[in-house]
Amino acid sequence: MKLLSFLLSLSISVLTLQAADFGPDWKDLDSGATGEWWNKTHEGRKAWLEMVKVPRDEVMAFAVYTVDRGTLKMTAQLYPLRPDEARVARLELKIGGEWQETATAPVYELGWSAHFRLEGWDENKSIPYRVRHGAKSVFEGLIRRNPHDKNEIVIGSLSCNSNRDRGDRDAMVANLKKQDPDMLFFAGDQTYDHTEHTAGWLMWGMQFREIIKDRPVVTIPDDHDIGQGNLWGEGGVRSSTPHGNDGGYFYPADYVRMVERCQTWHLPDAFDPAAIAQGIGVYYTSYNVGGVDFAIIEDRKFKTGPNGEIPKMGPRPDHINEPTYKRSAVDVPGLELLGERQIAFLSNWSEDWTGADMKCVLSQTNFAGAVHLHGRFEDRLLADLDSNGWPQTGRNNALREMRKAMAFHLAGDQHLSVVTHHGIEEYRDGPVTFVSPALVNNYYSRWWWPEGGESGANPIEGSPLPWTGDYEDGLGNKITMVAYANPDPESNRRGERDRNEDWADGYGLVRFDKKAQSVVFECWPRFADVSKGDSGQYPGWPMEFNMSQNDGREAVAYLPELKIKGISNPVVQVIEEATGKVLYTTRVQGQSYRPKVYAKGKYTVRVGEGRPMLKSIHGVGSVGAKSKKKLTITVSR
Repeated sequence: MKLLSFLLSLSISVLTLQAADFGPDWKDLDSGATGEWWNKTHEGRKAWLEMVKVPRDEVMAFAVYTVDRGTLKMTAQLYPLRPDEARVARLELKIGGEWQETATAPVYELGWSAHFRLEGWDENKSIPYRVRHGAKSVFEGLIRRNPHDKNEIVIGSLSCNSNRDRGDRDAMVANLKKQDPDMLFFAGDQTYDHTEHTAGWLMWGMQFREIIKDRPVVTIPDDHDIGQGNLWGEGGVRSSTPHGNDGGYFYPADYVRMVERCQTWHLPDAFDPAAIAQGIGVYYTSYNVGGVDFAIIEDRKFKTGPNGEIPKMGPRPDHINEPTYKRSAVDVPGLELLGERQIAFLSNWSEDWTGADMKCVLSQTNFAGAVHLHGRFEDRLLADLDSNGWPQTGRNNALREMRKAMAFHLAGDQHLSVVTHHGIEEYRDGPVTFVSPALVNNYYSRWWWPEGGESGANPIEGSPLPWTGDYEDGLGNKITMVAYANPDPESNRRGERDRNEDWADGYGLVRFDKKAQSVVFECWPRFADVSKGDSGQYPGWPMEFNMSQNDGREAVAYLPELKIKGISNPVVQVIEEATGKVLYTTRVQGQSYRPKVYAKGKYTVRVGEGRPMLKSIHGVGSVGAKSKKKLTITVSR
């Protein structure tokens, strides 16, 4: 009896160690990594799932991390573990030439990730790390110092990693290693495998492990990552369809939480971590890399679904092809885009310049419908409600918050790379956006191809591209098209992947110059040779913008020139006294600054080091642009 009891106890213990799943209604969800995954055979289109069955000394796949405000956060990603393998990962750091075990972390069975958090991290040092499982499985990399002393901060911007090509990404990785960005931003759709996120995420990590291992990485999931064709999250409610156009999430909350845990746990702590419906978390936050302060937002998590909110005017609820429809009719009161919580976050972020010289927003998609042809070259679409161009009021409110910080914007999702200068009230009065090309663009290509072939008003001087200048998108939003990288229509019609054909895929590179407060956008084809220099980029790139262009409102008048003593490179905020509204908050290079204003009246100017709190001047009357009035402000801490 004792032996039988022992064997029964052992059997129960082993069963509890078998991989978890998502319950009886979702037995096939993430099937390559749940249940008795080691006994499953995958035939037909899912044969690639066999790739999760690696030798047991190779189960540690890769790691991603960030270092921000003295905190290291790292996610170690493992291949699925067998029942008899320990559910624990170890983090070792190389200190004084010796490897030292610093932390251990449990492995989540849903998603097979482990997570490390170390407080009091010295951001000024680069330290080798390795994450381990068992006796032999190890992944090594470098935790880079935060480059606050560098003037040029370089960011790689990537998105849309199509599963129609499961091969390597070696050409892009080799180029990125030469360009040596300080941080990588993956804007979403790291995997298109919908119901098999773990396997798809592992494939993404193995494709990019040689470039992500030794620099901070921001990954944010988009609709395909969480298993939907499109996502309108509506604050976490359930959707009745994987298309999601009625609003919410189709797959169970445990699946959504797993995806976000694997892709976003390593980001700096959320600004407001309160969960939404179904207990789904949030990750919107800020991240300072070398003095460039990034706001990481969630475009789709709070956005209203279109089905049932507006009349159907196309082949599906989110597509509009009625040329005479009234643009304001789809901007229904009460619709959400970013939601009140993220607008409050952006408002706070725009005023906090602690340790920051420049600002930039990172998100999934563009704040406009900057495309005309969708999916096939023959298919023209007037308006796509999946873009951040809808709802228009939410779009404009978000852009106003970004404009208050003179922030640039980086995004992905659209497959078509564009640079757009947004208009809110007038053309070019809002932020500049760079949408990176799809990493692999053989899935649902898009084109900027104005009907009739007309150039916009005020086209970009010297551009090699025919269709630049001022346009309205299909929702009536004002945009200035600065550059676009269209696929070759003939390549798309053939429908076959050929390394020599121009599918307009690749990645973006952004160079922030802190002293000049400017950026250079670069757009590199997938198989480019970066050693060729600028000539290897898509036509229209590279291009340079000044930070001030993100607030393109015309000055009606100027305040007296400020001479600020006691602070180097102060933060200056201008508030309109009649309304109490903050016009903008910016970091000044030097100690002299002349604030512009957009109406005659009285204004409050606040000055500070990180936040504009140390000195306020009230009732400063507006003066003409040629006035030589000066105002000296002495700030004592």
